[in-house]
Amino acid sequence: MTSDSLQQLYQQIILEHAKARHGDGLVHAPAGTLTQESHQVNPTCGDEIVLRAAFDGSVVEGVSWEGNGCSISMASASVLTDLVAGLSRDEAAELVDTFRELLRSRGTIEPDEEVLGDAAAFAGVSRYPARVKCAMLAWVALDEALSRPAG
Repeated sequence: MTSDSLQQLYQQIILEHAKARHGDGLVHAPAGTLTQESHQVNPTCGDEIVLRAAFDGSVVEGVSWEGNGCSISMASASVLTDLVAGLSRDEAAELVDTFRELLRSRGTIEPDEEVLGDAAAFAGVSRYPARVKCAMLAWVALDEALSRPAG
């Protein structure tokens, strides 16, 4: 696959997630499930998200969110929702770190699709520092939720 066709595929993934947002709409966790919420705002552009992570012990049962913002921030939240369900808190934190490293790379790191799944589509965003905060918004919210004890 050529670099151009790969970029087109990545753009298509982002557009699809921006239109059909997975996890959009805060879900109340079942009784006995612990949750943690985080509210994040990108002051540069006004993108905003509230993310709710539900935990069964040390496992992320699921993530739901609500927000307003550009297609990059909303698609990134959608992709995150698909990736973290079923991961341990530590695995989810590692995934956040891997995504953060990719976005801070300014295009110097090739994404590992085996690890990042659809989040690899955001590799091109790393070349545009003003958009990195958009793509990171939900991930920062998840990172904050993971850093606090669920309750």
